[in-house]
Amino acid sequence: MNSSGDVPILIGVGEASERIGAADYAALSPVELASGAAAAAITDAGAAGLAVHIDVIAAIRQFEVSGAHARAPFGVSNNFPRSVAKRIGADPARAILEVVGGQGPQHLVNEFAHAIAGGEMDMALMVGSEAISTVRRLQTLGETRDWSESLDGQLEDRGSGMEGLITLDLIAHGARTAIQVYALFENARRARLGLDRASYAHAMGELFAPFTKVAAGNPHAMSREVYSADDLATVTGPNRLTSDPFPRRMVARDQANQGAAVLMTSVRRARELGVPEDRWIYLYGGADARERTVIEREDLSRSPAAVAACRMALDVAGLALDEIAAFDLYSCFPIAVFNICDGLGLAPNDPRGLTVTGGLPFFGGAGNNYSMHAIASMARRLRAKPGDIGLVGANGGFLSKYSVGVYSTASRPFTFFDSKPLQAEIDAWPAPALDPGFVGEADVETYTIDYSGPAPRAVIIGRTDAGARVVAMATPEDAATVGEMIAHDPLGGRVTVGPGENNKAAILAIHPKGVMSASSPPS
Repeated sequence: MNSSGDVPILIGVGEASERIGAADYAALSPVELASGAAAAAITDAGAAGLAVHIDVIAAIRQFEVSGAHARAPFGVSNNFPRSVAKRIGADPARAILEVVGGQGPQHLVNEFAHAIAGGEMDMALMVGSEAISTVRRLQTLGETRDWSESLDGQLEDRGSGMEGLITLDLIAHGARTAIQVYALFENARRARLGLDRASYAHAMGELFAPFTKVAAGNPHAMSREVYSADDLATVTGPNRLTSDPFPRRMVARDQANQGAAVLMTSVRRARELGVPEDRWIYLYGGADARERTVIEREDLSRSPAAVAACRMALDVAGLALDEIAAFDLYSCFPIAVFNICDGLGLAPNDPRGLTVTGGLPFFGGAGNNYSMHAIASMARRLRAKPGDIGLVGANGGFLSKYSVGVYSTASRPFTFFDSKPLQAEIDAWPAPALDPGFVGEADVETYTIDYSGPAPRAVIIGRTDAGARVVAMATPEDAATVGEMIAHDPLGGRVTVGPGENNKAAILAIHPKGVMSASSPPS
């Protein structure tokens, strides 16, 4: 622990948002949304002239600059954090562009807490935004904007951070997007629980129905609709099946126009600058952990690294799970929430609730920046009930990177924590053998059917009798095989795998297990 004068605290949180069709809709750029959120965070801290004291601004990457092939149709700032700094009257010595991933906001809080406690940083602003909904609307209307900016000044670009998330084994066989890969995780969990399609769909609906009520009361939420479990689980035209088992309303809502920011400093500095103590939020504990690549995980129905990160954060805080009053568990898909619930023994219908924002499918999936909104909402929640304790779990990649923070308004010395020993333990976990050239029958471990194209396609991950893992696909041209998988649930059954086109493994035949094959094709 350290002296109380160097205790890191959150002193300000802010959000900015706009919905298409609202009376005040202005088609703001990502920089404008982020700047609005940053200004709100500074105002929220309750002291004058704070912007000039910010020595570090760290920005979360927008989706349109997150990948090697991503392109921003209206241009971008060459130095996003300094574009924000210019608008709020700050001139930080250091500007950072964080790596890709929804873990980023919480990871930065964990990192900067240590830097502030160690005297390496005075005041830090973390900020991010997305204007995906506006971009798509303007493109649909045939309109254009010039959002490009060129600023001089230092920038620490930490790179994309995409390495080690997914490998060619899955990409080559048609599982390359988040929705496709998370669908594989979700169906693996359904297999572990032994549930049929209808029962599992209802379980996903029951998980997320309470989230819709929270979103309905959040002024920054992109959706205000309240849905029942049946509303979410039932496949209809507006709630079409995307990748089995996900109807559209079960997945992160990327059409969002949202910005969020968090301002941090030390107790000593906050006192010097006149920040009222009722603004202060303490970080009791945290952790950062990373899973291995998807195909190398022993159990595709779980992400034990994320659970271990939660346990470590609670241990650092010296708390038990039942002492947490509020949660925000990253909710891009149901499996991300179920995974933490399964691992910690937390009921999906826990009366404390599992989100303070409304979750990514309903509040909005603001790209890599969602958890900045979660931290902001959590700070307001804890200020409203001083002494309560909240936990934020932030996920990135394909259940790949998980960062956790435990927060409260109650004063406490800062406890330094190091996630490296935990990461070394995770890296030493066993991994299944891979057999990319396998020919023969294998048990179906998981699968998905992707409905995003003109015709559905399917991916299966199986285990050979020797225990090796195999990946195979059925293209839209193989309508008979895909149709069989739609008509008869493949989980619990067998698959015949053989060589396909372009050195890819093909699903040659499906052998469903009779007790689990009772599902009609989706509408």
